[in-house]
Amino acid sequence: MKIEGKIAVVTGAASGIGQATCLKLAEEGIRAIAAVDRSEGVVDFCRIINDGFARQILYPYAGDVVDGEFRERVFADVESKFDAVQICVPAAGITRDRLAVKVSIGDGKIKLDLYSEDEFRRVMNINLVAPIYWALRTVGSMAMSRKRAGLGPWDPDERVQGGIVLIGSVSSAGNRGQISYATAKAGLEGAQATLSIEAIYHGVRCAIIHPGFTDTPMVRAMGEDMINERIIPNTQLKRLIRPEEIAEAIVFMLKNSSVSGALWADAGWHPTM
Repeated sequence: MKIEGKIAVVTGAASGIGQATCLKLAEEGIRAIAAVDRSEGVVDFCRIINDGFARQILYPYAGDVVDGEFRERVFADVESKFDAVQICVPAAGITRDRLAVKVSIGDGKIKLDLYSEDEFRRVMNINLVAPIYWALRTVGSMAMSRKRAGLGPWDPDERVQGGIVLIGSVSSAGNRGQISYATAKAGLEGAQATLSIEAIYHGVRCAIIHPGFTDTPMVRAMGEDMINERIIPNTQLKRLIRPEEIAEAIVFMLKNSSVSGALWADAGWHPTM
């Protein structure tokens, strides 16, 4: 699939993998990107990239990716400018790491401390529910565009029209201290497998990438001790993955229409207990 001239939506665009993906897509000649992020810093990021390319490629949208009304405003605005959104990389994510079950003794009593249900739901909403619905809305954008053009089911002679890459994680296979994050990322695998079957009816492919520990603000927030003691020693490259390396893999998945499943970009991650 050619990226040149297409329209994309990228969430988590102000930093990390989302930011690197925006830059890589711009280098590939994409026509426009709706750069979505909770942080107002997305505005400055878009300005810098647009100035560097001497044309407006990135359009900033600041808001909560979980908010369905905000999501609809983004798509409605993009569709009013460019018709259909063809590419989606929902990269926004958070972690809220801790052991699932703790037991402590205080005041002579044994106390049970379970992982917070509120934290669990927040992680699931941002890392699982939100990316699924940004992806669904992208498929819907393509479906409506085809309907307006009087087109029926996608035909292979048309070539692939759009692509979605969900952001999984090596943690989807299970990781100590990540009961909420690992569950959300594992859930994306089922969503991708289902959406890939349904979305091709409208000419859209759906795949998932599972990055290893990448040098992003989210990973850095885990602390240098955690990174140096628990992550780097268990990674064959003996370093964090660079965001641009994941972005290059995402663009490869979008461009190569034979890639329809999962790609593990884990840098040789082999965790020990």
